[in-house]
Amino acid sequence: MKKKPLLVVISSPSGTGKTTICKKILKKHPQYVRSVSFTTRERRKGEVNGRDYHFVNKDRFEKMKKRKQFAEWACVYGNYYGTPKRSIEKAKRQNKTLIMVIDVQGGSAIKRLYPESVLIFMLPPSLGELKRRLKIRATNKKDDLEKRLKSALKEISFWSNYDYVLVNSDLNQTVRDVENIISAEKRKAKRFDINIWGRGQDKWRG
Repeated sequence: MKKKPLLVVISSPSGTGKTTICKKILKKHPQYVRSVSFTTRERRKGEVNGRDYHFVNKDRFEKMKKRKQFAEWACVYGNYYGTPKRSIEKAKRQNKTLIMVIDVQGGSAIKRLYPESVLIFMLPPSLGELKRRLKIRATNKKDDLEKRLKSALKEISFWSNYDYVLVNSDLNQTVRDVENIISAEKRKAKRFDINIWGRGQDKWRG
């Protein structure tokens, strides 16, 4: 019986820190891998193509959609984001722990396609703090802030669809909480390969 990889989805409203947390976990656990999404949005200062996102134009994204190369895709603030199937298939072949930082639409789609995936939802310390962070990210237009806040509140309404909910009030503690979730999930009975153990290997690499 072949072992299953651990697919971990991290979602949160914009500005909650999911990308920072993912980077810290990957730095501490180089054996984990991250699924790099494709997006049509503009590259931000400091972002690297192929590391943070695969930045493509809308035409190429549409072609990938038609070829069914995405496990999930969504339009967020007028820009497209998609999780490539190849990242998941590669993780399955290599039995890796794969981390996907995607929105709630994507998280729901991944859960439908891969029921064994683990979904973690992160909340900011409070609604007031969420509004403050969104104000920083918004343009000078008031309607942009209101649009982002409305979208964030809609995302928060999906919290009960997730397996775990964390409040990111302390970055280092939240990183430890995610690490503990991954560690516990890897040791669940459904992920244990009794055949490998039964062959008497000196060390089971779970």
